[in-house]
Amino acid sequence: MISFTRLLCGGEHYGDTLRYSADSRGQVHGTRAGAGPVVVWNATRTCNLKCIHCYYSADTRKFAGELTTAEAKEFIDDLAQFHVPVLLISGGEPLARPDIFELARYAVDQGLRVTFSTNGTLITPDVAREMKELGVSYVGISLDGVESNNDRFRGKAGAFREALRGIQRCRAVGQRVGLRFTINRHNYQDLPEILRLLEEEDIPRACFYHLVYSGRGSAMVDQDVSRQESRQAVDLLRSQVREYGRRGMDKELLTVDNHADGVYLYLREQAEDPQRAAMILELLRRNGGNRSGIAIASVDSEGNIHADQFTQNHSFGNIREESFSRVWTRADDPILAGLKDRKPLLKGRCAACRFLDLCNGNFRARAEAVTGDFWESDPACYLTDEEVRSA
Repeated sequence: MISFTRLLCGGEHYGDTLRYSADSRGQVHGTRAGAGPVVVWNATRTCNLKCIHCYYSADTRKFAGELTTAEAKEFIDDLAQFHVPVLLISGGEPLARPDIFELARYAVDQGLRVTFSTNGTLITPDVAREMKELGVSYVGISLDGVESNNDRFRGKAGAFREALRGIQRCRAVGQRVGLRFTINRHNYQDLPEILRLLEEEDIPRACFYHLVYSGRGSAMVDQDVSRQESRQAVDLLRSQVREYGRRGMDKELLTVDNHADGVYLYLREQAEDPQRAAMILELLRRNGGNRSGIAIASVDSEGNIHADQFTQNHSFGNIREESFSRVWTRADDPILAGLKDRKPLLKGRCAACRFLDLCNGNFRARAEAVTGDFWESDPACYLTDEEVRSA
């Protein structure tokens, strides 16, 4: 994640200690010294929607072989002992799992910071209240367009209104909540409307995801935005963050899954505000770029361990056979070991880029999806050849 608000306006924001603390850089097994990675747990593959970009290929049916309640609690115990800073519960739709609040409460009781990634359509007033009462730190609710555009994208008429009500219900009980939006060719034109929605609904935080070609999203390579559109989207978010700052509005905008964004912000500020650019450069150096396999991990609904939630085709073990912490620190799988020290393995533009120290090769799942080579250049990097080569 790249906090445009932190980079452009300063201040402290939720999650900044995981991204910009002085000891986060250089870690090989976690977010900082003495801590494991942020873990995304796909608690179930079942979902009440069928989004065209779903990296987990979730569906409305029930799936056999998912972790039992007892197995999930044993997994949570291991995460707590490994000092994992955040357990992000995702899906599928995590609220479709009957024991999800029992497990979330158990994780909170073990000292984990628990967050949810949900489509929001199942958040009733009682659900919002229960999340708040059990101590959920944050709820990210996905909207991938406005009204019918979102509904087409997510495969259900009325999904936009239901998700928006979910946000409203979280806000009503004081549950910390934000919006998630995956940028692609289907919804790129809705970005200004989404930004207006943030103000109209008083939503304090929004994460804008770059498309990753995984799961059903593998069929969307040709439906991603162009490099020029990526730059325009970042320019729009950059302008909006500055506007929030001028108006004294407490809103945070972040982008996810493309570390070219941080470099692009740095280059823009270098030309306009060198002092701010120097501060951005220091924060990007602390962050170290993409940290899949280092500070981010994923465990799927059947207990398989992955480098991140998008790299489902590479599994390093299963928590039913060996603890997550042991698999993660032993790192004897060549992909996992490679991710922990990837710079010598990268190819193409990534290998030659002068900003490799800030980006760390960006997203390997996209590179593999397009080229078939896990270590090739990320095709979603929109920096020009001149920008990556010239000092």
